[in-house]
Amino acid sequence: MIEWYKDKNIVIEFSEKPQVCMRYIIPSMTKQEKLNISKYPFFNRKDLIVKLSDIRKKKDYMFCIPKGYCWDGATIPRLFWRLIGAKTDSSFLIPSMIHDALCEHHEYVDNDRYFADKIFERLLYTSGVHGFNRWLMFHCVDNFQKLCNWKGQP
Repeated sequence: MIEWYKDKNIVIEFSEKPQVCMRYIIPSMTKQEKLNISKYPFFNRKDLIVKLSDIRKKKDYMFCIPKGYCWDGATIPRLFWRLIGAKTDSSFLIPSMIHDALCEHHEYVDNDRYFADKIFERLLYTSGVHGFNRWLMFHCVDNFQKLCNWKGQP
């Protein structure tokens, strides 16, 4: 496992360096394929084993993001792109992939919304995202998830 991030509370490890790519629309595609790529332009090129450790709770979580997994990048409204950055910013790709997988599969982290959001924030940190933008993205994501009924810690 490759240690991607470690502090006194969280450890993030990957089986290998994540390989994310952009999908492109080509003329021969169907309307539905084009729509799908427009909605989810990024994909994971190889199976990626992710290990997350919550040091405080003494819990480890391990899951796989499968080859071909597609997502939309960071879900940032266009209105805020000048402030935060475009949803397609390369520094958001790995954090958004991991976080989207956690949002789709709450069971990966025993339904612990706050831990999943802290993982997102720490991945943004390792990607070099500025402190204010990390803070803003973390709180927007955390509060949005509360509205979506992911209530938090088990």
